Amino acid sequence: MSQPSQTLAAITYLVADYDEAIDWFTRALGFTLISDQDLGESKRWVEIGAGDGGVTLLLAKAKGVQQVAAIGACAGDRVGFFLHTTEFETKRAQMEREGVRFEEDTRYEPYGKVAVFRDLYGNRWDLLEPKPAG
Repeated sequence: MSQPSQTLAAITYLVADYDEAIDWFTRALGFTLISDQDLGESKRWVEIGAGDGGVTLLLAKAKGVQQVAAIGACAGDRVGFFLHTTEFETKRAQMEREGVRFEEDTRYEPYGKVAVFRDLYGNRWDLLEPKPAG
């Protein structure tokens, strides 16, 4: 019996402010705003993505002490997000012009070219140009 088709579509990403996060992701990382719907009572359905049709981030405004404390700590200070590119140097330079803070020089690993950066809330990301298959 075959398994039903499934896709990981979105990941919840806690933010302090919807508009601040939309601005940063679209400007600094070049993400696309996919959806921004008012749900009432200060809630919005906001999805952003890298523009390739992959997994999106569902921006969720943190409420309450526990959620607010989790902003910027989604992976316990480990790298939690991986932004792939086919033009590493160009992408890194564009991000640095927009004020993105990289933690290291570019590294060359068996799996590709990589450098860790932090987003506007302090979450750690890899900018990664994977080695070609083969």
